[in-house]
Amino acid sequence: MNRISIVGAGPAGLTCARILQKHGVPVTVYDRDTGPDARNQGGSLDLQADNGQIALREAGLLEEFFARSRPEGQEMRQIDPAGTVLGQMLPEEGDLFKPEIDRGDLRDLLLGSLEPGTVQWGRALKAVGGPAEGPRQLHFADGSTVETDLVIGADGAFSRVRRAVTDVMPQYTGYTFLEAWFQDVSKRHAELDELVGQGLAAAADGERALFAQRNSGDQLRVYIIQRAPVDWITAGGLRQTEDIRRHLLGEYAGWSPLMRRMITDNDGPYVDRPIFALPVPYTWVHQPTVALLGDAAHVMPPLGVGVNLAMLDASELALALAGSENIADAVRAYEKTMIPRSEETGTLLDGAVAGLLDVDGPPEFDDQPQDLA
Repeated sequence: MNRISIVGAGPAGLTCARILQKHGVPVTVYDRDTGPDARNQGGSLDLQADNGQIALREAGLLEEFFARSRPEGQEMRQIDPAGTVLGQMLPEEGDLFKPEIDRGDLRDLLLGSLEPGTVQWGRALKAVGGPAEGPRQLHFADGSTVETDLVIGADGAFSRVRRAVTDVMPQYTGYTFLEAWFQDVSKRHAELDELVGQGLAAAADGERALFAQRNSGDQLRVYIIQRAPVDWITAGGLRQTEDIRRHLLGEYAGWSPLMRRMITDNDGPYVDRPIFALPVPYTWVHQPTVALLGDAAHVMPPLGVGVNLAMLDASELALALAGSENIADAVRAYEKTMIPRSEETGTLLDGAVAGLLDVDGPPEFDDQPQDLA
């Protein structure tokens, strides 16, 4: 029986593992985290009916997803720097096209669906060895090695599995998302609670933007979006949270006091998330023993498509493997669909982060800052 190894226990890796197991195909997932609760899993995601939800249906988890999701999170508001709501989009009753779910809740759903012991925690991959025709060796940071017939890279933007098939690396886009968290919003940040609503609220002045995103548990996550060098914090000598806050208040000096509270009233430190993307187009030489999913295959700006494409990738690869006795044929069939789709989407999104700073707001409210780790 073929030995299949997935590197990365994010949505893509876990979705692939779940669908493989559902079809009776053994699989092991390796993840660098020491356990499922080792770190915060990130913000809210929308799973769309024409990609992410397709994968969940194949996984047999769609109804449970709907039970956990927040359809009201599809609300969108456009706000100006003065704090005035300029436009609003409310989901219709029963609209389930792209309901929101916290990334941590999605991961819990997927983890709970797997056979016990599927995920091996604390296994940080160093490199993939062995010949292209296989078998491959997974070399881990703890000194251990695992032999496998297929390694599936679901290990994110700076994938170590990707290095087995190409030297191409993601490049900095010139934009950064500085993340700020707000807890107990309805009690401690009532004005922001009212301003943002149940989903996403976006404001921009042509040079910078604030995107506020509702999360479950009475939480709010704000992305402070700017053009800046990748090392803007260290190069500016901004060593403490207060140093960063002071700098940001200068950048947003023309915004209203209410809007600037998204910069000053956050709970805890900021998290710097510079935005990287792979070049478009790019590809790699096919290898019958390596397959890539999600960001490992196609890092794009975080505009609401990343996790959806990643889960669709996972579903299509798992179904190809389950339907074929030949791994090489399955991987080739998967890549024949996945690579053109990712190139088409990547071309559409190339440079699209700049649109988040437009005064008129994102086109039709469609460009949402999501899929950040």
